[in-house]
Amino acid sequence: MRLVKVALDALTTRGRSFMAAGLTAVVCAFLLGEQDLLRAGMLVLVLPLFAVFAVSRTRYRLACARRLGPSRLPVGHEARADLRLENVSRLPTGLLLVEDRVPYTLGGRARFVLDRIEPLGSRELSYRLRSDVRGRFKIGPLTVRLADPFGLVELARSFSLTDTLTVTPLTVELPPGRVPGAWHGEGQNLARALSAAGEDDVVPREYRRGDDPRRVHWRSTARYGELMVRREEQQWQSRAVLLLDTRRGAHTGEGPGSSFEQAVSVAASVGAHLAREGLPLRLVTDAGRGADLPAGSGPAAGGELLDVLAVIGQGDGTALLPGLAAVRGSGGRDGEALIVGVFGRLTSEEAGAVASARRGTAIGVAVLLGQPGAPYDAAGFLRRAGWRVLVLSSVTELPAAWAGVQGAPDE
Repeated sequence: MRLVKVALDALTTRGRSFMAAGLTAVVCAFLLGEQDLLRAGMLVLVLPLFAVFAVSRTRYRLACARRLGPSRLPVGHEARADLRLENVSRLPTGLLLVEDRVPYTLGGRARFVLDRIEPLGSRELSYRLRSDVRGRFKIGPLTVRLADPFGLVELARSFSLTDTLTVTPLTVELPPGRVPGAWHGEGQNLARALSAAGEDDVVPREYRRGDDPRRVHWRSTARYGELMVRREEQQWQSRAVLLLDTRRGAHTGEGPGSSFEQAVSVAASVGAHLAREGLPLRLVTDAGRGADLPAGSGPAAGGELLDVLAVIGQGDGTALLPGLAAVRGSGGRDGEALIVGVFGRLTSEEAGAVASARRGTAIGVAVLLGQPGAPYDAAGFLRRAGWRVLVLSSVTELPAAWAGVQGAPDE
């Protein structure tokens, strides 16, 4: 029974039609007593079964390789998938129907028909991928359908190989340069601060094997009765904190033109720019979840940030407080950091909470989207609180607005 089920499942619509026609001819031949009709009916009935047997007995082996170029691309750009199918047996293949599984948003399945592949031969195939929606998509697995020359039978064989294509948010290039006041510290700065405070204020620690003898602090050694050394310089550097407002209720619109998608693109553009400028970055959402992202240089800078933002979605939360608490806990020494917040609509209470997130000498830049018709002037309130505010309707307006931020005097 299992063999019969496999055979029936392998039949195409044409094969099933042949079997139905052959069976009908056989029944009519018995009813009418026509021997010639019986022979023709038997031939039509047996032909699909013979095709199933012939295709299922094929013993050639296939190998598959896939290459995506590039494997990460911005929204609206094209990637290319190159397939290489090899016949590693010593038998030629028959007709092959090749289908690579591709998500619908990337264009649907890619299908090819190959007449035959000679023994130890190969075929190169390629197709294009394009998405207007960011995300991480699985490409594959590849399915090869073996078919007979008459199109009566198809047997599917799948490979396990899959690849991942990451579609990142659309970004725009920002003018080079750092935001005035976004202070960059090094270890020597802290050392000077300690020396200015006086040697008595140096915090020593016990001597450890391998410590430089020149760092022995003799006054502390005499006080504690054991060998003490000055602490190592505390290497530190101010960093940027990027807050993205993902609350569903704070954004308007649907699809790529929505204020949320524009906010994601703004965050990606600013984050990649800061990474190229050498600032370590921490990404925080309104829910308080954060990710530390390293600085970089060159065109690949900010790649980890783009990977994170490629899959970020809108949240069902209604409060900004968890994210603002994470921002306050992410500042450098004495709150020295650059804070960039990308927000949807803000109420008066939310604007007040955002204003209080900037502490010490931190520089705050607020990017507001989806503001037309908002009942409260959040931009004006934040400006009076010392924030540098950009009100945008799309990411294309960001470069000119960011140039104004870079030209702003230190506060």
